[in-house]
Amino acid sequence: MTAVVEIRDLRKTYRRWRKPPHQALAGFDMEVAPGQVHGFLGPNGSGKTTTLRTLLGLIRANGGSMRILGQPVPQALPQVIGQVGAIVEAPQFFGNFSARETLILLATAGGVERRRVDEVLELVGLRERATDKVRTYSLGMKQRLAVASALLKQPKLLILDEPANGLDPAGIREMRDLLRNLVAGGMTVVLSSHILAEVQQICDAVTIIAQGRRVAAGAVTEVLAAHTRKEVRVRLEAVEDQPTAAQLLTNAGATVTVESDHMVVHGIDQPAQITRTLAAHDLYVAELTPVSVDLESVFLELTGTVPVPGQPLQVGVAQPVTAGASGEGAAA
Repeated sequence: MTAVVEIRDLRKTYRRWRKPPHQALAGFDMEVAPGQVHGFLGPNGSGKTTTLRTLLGLIRANGGSMRILGQPVPQALPQVIGQVGAIVEAPQFFGNFSARETLILLATAGGVERRRVDEVLELVGLRERATDKVRTYSLGMKQRLAVASALLKQPKLLILDEPANGLDPAGIREMRDLLRNLVAGGMTVVLSSHILAEVQQICDAVTIIAQGRRVAAGAVTEVLAAHTRKEVRVRLEAVEDQPTAAQLLTNAGATVTVESDHMVVHGIDQPAQITRTLAAHDLYVAELTPVSVDLESVFLELTGTVPVPGQPLQVGVAQPVTAGASGEGAAA
């Protein structure tokens, strides 16, 4: 099947006044298969924003190739942009307009039938607040309006940056259900989010970018499996026996990290070997749990990102860009 998005060897260097040139993209590759939610992740300064801007025709690359829905871009962008809905970061809306007025304006500019406005308001859960001024909306409601504007054209490809920003847990679940319904209807979604647990739950595949290069790509399950270290969390019935147990397991060929109330054992293929080794010396296990790797730990390992205590993990900060109902990207 033809990839919905295909990027090969994409390169972009920015010239800077009285500073050395900055290479934002250094041969980046990405492929998005049809009918999936594809996570696009990268730390600040990784090149994610540059990639999306280049894909939407807002920046000219220095080299490489890109295709959307099988067509080369930017050459054929005017032919395919009508099938693309994109919200990169939060767009700006007129505060004195209602959601319905905002969407009617965009629909008129883009040649979209008026009936589609009420359809997308229903889809994103704004029907009851459709006549309220946008200035009265919460951040989460503005996010919903942004998604609604991107859906006006009934695109085949939907690009969303941080769509769960400002949403409470119930809103995040509703957004997840919405994206799943869109994919079930034949749409392809490219999604970025700093909520990596949510990305892991909703995305079929991911591409991770760091320093302008792809560092991981594939089905989420495959990416996680490739970084599983076969670690086991072991808690003994008597915590004071941990030093002896650690030495026994080390002698058996394991690598052991001793914590305050448990041990993490790495390098033993069969967890049952741990219980047998310890039971032979009258040491008994109260807990034996495989340590599962998650997308956040893989992301940190691949990108070398160090989270700031108390701060949410930022997976790329984009500049405000929209490709709305008119089919033309514009800085908000």
